[in-house]
Amino acid sequence: MIIKNLETIEEIAENARKRADKEFKENMKDINFSLRGDNKYYYAHQCKLFADFIKKNGYPYIDKKEIDKNGVSFNRYSINIGPNQFYRDVKRFNSKEEVLGFVIGYNEAMKNF
Repeated sequence: MIIKNLETIEEIAENARKRADKEFKENMKDINFSLRGDNKYYYAHQCKLFADFIKKNGYPYIDKKEIDKNGVSFNRYSINIGPNQFYRDVKRFNSKEEVLGFVIGYNEAMKNF
């Protein structure tokens, strides 16, 4: 009985890992730098939330249609409208840590928007 319960728990955990990895890969499509460590799933999810929010609500001085057409990308030193850092800047940074900090702060500030 105990062994069967352990096998069930392990199966549930494995399925959860597979779902998390699938979601992570989907969220990483527009992130053009590596994410590592325990927080990589969190950071990728935060970037996805940011992109979804500005696609829905726009961003100051950038036409919403342009965002819809070109998408949002996250780069080591910038967030851009378009697939990489050579497209229109949303904002520039000194490091990927600053990018992620901005994204998380923006998401928190817009939570009740």
